Amino acid sequence: MNDIRTPRLLLRRWQDDDLVPLSEIHADPTVMQWIGDGRPRSLEETAEEIEAWEEEWDDEGFGVFAVELLGSGELAGAVGLYVPDSPPEIADRIALTWRLGRVYWGQGYASEAAHAALEFALQDRGIDRVVAAPRPGDSASANVLEKLGMTMEGAVQDPVHGHDLRLYTIDLTEYEG
Repeated sequence: MNDIRTPRLLLRRWQDDDLVPLSEIHADPTVMQWIGDGRPRSLEETAEEIEAWEEEWDDEGFGVFAVELLGSGELAGAVGLYVPDSPPEIADRIALTWRLGRVYWGQGYASEAAHAALEFALQDRGIDRVVAAPRPGDSASANVLEKLGMTMEGAVQDPVHGHDLRLYTIDLTEYEG
């Protein structure tokens, strides 16, 4: 698996040195408010998540990348693909996800990284359809998805966490790179 370079970012596999910076991102309640159950995560939970992402890379040939700033080498967050277990409407499909440290918000990094991950999915891996399921109220994520050309197709209920999600999709025939 080759790394992906964008004008400002390096998307790469996870390294041991990434655990502490990602756990600091995961410890920020503002960052985590829209992810999963919305609670911050511990160092141990972050380690488990990185391990699961790496296993997905090994099992599926895709996964969640570490996002590094090219200029400084700082870990800005995570972006990539995963196979959700729920809700049923998207279970076993391929979903796009990201999270960046709050200091990296508002600079276009999420759009740049998500675009690279989507292009990787549709062009490099030959995945024909990608979904995303942000929560209502997460307007920043909705804006990124719309910039990518993804279309909101409706709402679904997250049976694990009990909140609504908005279902966005794009397929290879709709993607304009």
